[in-house]
Amino acid sequence: MEKPSNLLLKVSRRLFTNLDEQEKFIEALMNPQPFSPSILWCKQKPDISSLAVKTPTYWQPEFIDRLSLGEKPGQHPLHQQGYFYCLDFSSVFAATTLLAIPVPVSLVFDMCAAPGGKSIFAWKALQPDLLISNEVIGKRLGMLISNLKRCDISPSAVVNRDSSIFAEMFPYSSNLVIVDAPCTGQSLLAKGEKAPGCFHPTAINKSANRQKRIIANSAKVVSPQGYLAYMTCTYSPEENEQVCEWFLERFPQFQAIEISHLAKYQSHLTKMPCYRMFPQDRLGAGAFTVLFQNTNDHENELKEVDLNTISSLYIYQNLKKSSRAISF
Repeated sequence: MEKPSNLLLKVSRRLFTNLDEQEKFIEALMNPQPFSPSILWCKQKPDISSLAVKTPTYWQPEFIDRLSLGEKPGQHPLHQQGYFYCLDFSSVFAATTLLAIPVPVSLVFDMCAAPGGKSIFAWKALQPDLLISNEVIGKRLGMLISNLKRCDISPSAVVNRDSSIFAEMFPYSSNLVIVDAPCTGQSLLAKGEKAPGCFHPTAINKSANRQKRIIANSAKVVSPQGYLAYMTCTYSPEENEQVCEWFLERFPQFQAIEISHLAKYQSHLTKMPCYRMFPQDRLGAGAFTVLFQNTNDHENELKEVDLNTISSLYIYQNLKKSSRAISF
């Protein structure tokens, strides 16, 4: 096996003081092993399925199945029929913070949605009156629309705008805003994929600055007493805990919420309630996740979002409820 780069060694030392943990982390990235695939059931599970399912973790929602190694759910007929969505188990981990949000939920806004896994998780877990999935990168829109359409996610809509547009047009409007932030993607290495320059300080700082801009814009869309879920698939503290600390300094009306079922995964890099999965845990390639709540309770700040107002922005929509039911 080739030697780890100095940049990887530096990140490992920042993440772990224990030498054994540093070695396990580096090994997971330098010698990646396959992870069990997982699926999110969008429709009712059939009584009999040919997919081999592993024993669920204690924090795993009932609509998720973690499959045995070697299973290829994307080639299963039920996948094409929209019965389930395939996603990495690290994504399941990150999205489980949403299970702490009380229902009913009127509007969920996924700010960085493609390919759609977090949007579909939120739709399944919270059953919102309307799900809006935004993707600013045009070439990623196709996969997002295809997944929402195949899985019959409704009422839903896809939009393609910068986060600043929504902060200006629809302030204080959404019960939940999801920011699955674009990042350096360091966890791709644990999957055996390429992520050139992902440990370089310039790439990390550039990514962190972009994340700060997106989360700041997204905060302005959150309704009083609403929630903001922030998550990444990278390891660098600059893109995770430090972004969250920066955010709370500038938006003191938000507070991080303790997620009891993830207490075992509390980040040791901060006292803030936020949670990490590492590849050496052998569940997934890695993730960071935190759930904030807007503690403001001024009802007069809540803005109504009329469906007709934003319909001109839709690239794709799948609306099966009446417009009256999904106007806020």
